[in-house]
Amino acid sequence: IRMKVLFIGGTGIISTACSSRAVEKGIDLTLLNRGKSVRPAAAGTRIITADIHDPDSMRSALKGLDFDVVVDWIAYTPQDVQKDIDLFKGKTGQFVFISSASAYQTPAANLPIRESTPLENPFWEYSRNKIACEELLLSEYRKDKFPFTIVRPSHTYDQTCVPAEGGYTVIDRMLKGKPVVVHGDGTSLWTLTHSRDFARGFVGLLGNSRARGEIFHITSDEWLTWNQIYQLLAEAAGVNPRLVHIPSDLIAAYDANIGASLLGDKTHCGIFDNSKIKQVVPEFICSTPFAQGAREIIAWHQADADRRMVDQKFNEMCDRLIENYRKVWPK
Repeated sequence: IRMKVLFIGGTGIISTACSSRAVEKGIDLTLLNRGKSVRPAAAGTRIITADIHDPDSMRSALKGLDFDVVVDWIAYTPQDVQKDIDLFKGKTGQFVFISSASAYQTPAANLPIRESTPLENPFWEYSRNKIACEELLLSEYRKDKFPFTIVRPSHTYDQTCVPAEGGYTVIDRMLKGKPVVVHGDGTSLWTLTHSRDFARGFVGLLGNSRARGEIFHITSDEWLTWNQIYQLLAEAAGVNPRLVHIPSDLIAAYDANIGASLLGDKTHCGIFDNSKIKQVVPEFICSTPFAQGAREIIAWHQADADRRMVDQKFNEMCDRLIENYRKVWPK
């Protein structure tokens, strides 16, 4: 009997790769979303269109259907998770919540980060909301044995996504010989995980009895400095980058959203112990080094001019930031 799985969402950077992997592994996969994603759904999936934020619409769309596993890719607040609990309690054998590695203590007191690392992020509301979601699920598990699994992705990318603040605009600046902002001195260690590799670990958790009531992060074991990340992107694009190192606090003063993402996550070293996922899903292995991932990113963008979107607002912020910084720190 094929395992029946429901993905709420399912057309994002990570979830599209997981959809493809699930279908490859013979899972009967249904995607429930509003049908408005720019990404096509993975081949071999069934699509249900409904408004995720309207419980009546959800109940109507799911009437008469049952699933062994439910995964919510787009739950961000405790209110979102409570709707899931109300909808699926007693109706599924496993509910998977997608949290975030940014929920871990920031900065971490001990490295590498393990699933037992405390959760605490004073810098980023997004992360605090994910922590509150996790706490709600743990409470439901203690109270009623609600069969949760929590997964904490870190910085996961695919060929459509330049994993740097500003996205493709950073590549455009490099190609034009313009300076590129790198936070701090560029030497903090970071982990980038290709969505293909993430999917290998994630799909192995679906329907896995050893995953119920448990928490996992799924990341690569390749650690890179931010200087190396920008250098690998530049090499893939065939250019020599002009990197300008600027303190994260100062970048945050120019752009609060980027600042929250930096101070609440990327400024600090993010390296992980993946022993737990490897123990429960022995086939999990990351086989895409970022040097290869960077080449895929550049090739995908070069294949179609419409993909090379430049954010003029981000460009202007970078120019202003670099100009003002050089006035007080000329070099």
